[in-house]
Amino acid sequence: MSRSGSCLCGAVSYTLSETPEKCGVCHCSMCRKWTGGVFVAFMTAPGTVTLAGEENLNVFTSSEWAERASCSKCGSSMFYRVTAPGQEQGVYHMGLGTLDDASGITLGQEIFIDKKPDSYSFAGDTHKMTEAEVFAMFAPQD
Repeated sequence: MSRSGSCLCGAVSYTLSETPEKCGVCHCSMCRKWTGGVFVAFMTAPGTVTLAGEENLNVFTSSEWAERASCSKCGSSMFYRVTAPGQEQGVYHMGLGTLDDASGITLGQEIFIDKKPDSYSFAGDTHKMTEAEVFAMFAPQD
């Protein structure tokens, strides 16, 4: 079953060949500044997403291992994509709110939990990772 999504104005859209089952939350300061709040996203492999309107994307290299894309027309935060070599390279973290239908997708993970502001919390038991644990995922493997 496929799912589709888009930015607020529809200039950028996508189709997924696989329906995500889980989403995650990032509490880092970059995600909070980029979205104006917490970034809730689902992960999808590069071969499972077909983008339309890519010419309307602003792509910003936000770290040594990733880039962020938003719509150049309406400003919607579309995705965070891993650029660093390794098993995560090319993986999209697509904004859950960009899906046309997000039903059935459950919250499974929170990252940068040690950077979460005191002003909010999510219900339920999730896998939680600190900043150090997330950075260790991207460290070069010896």
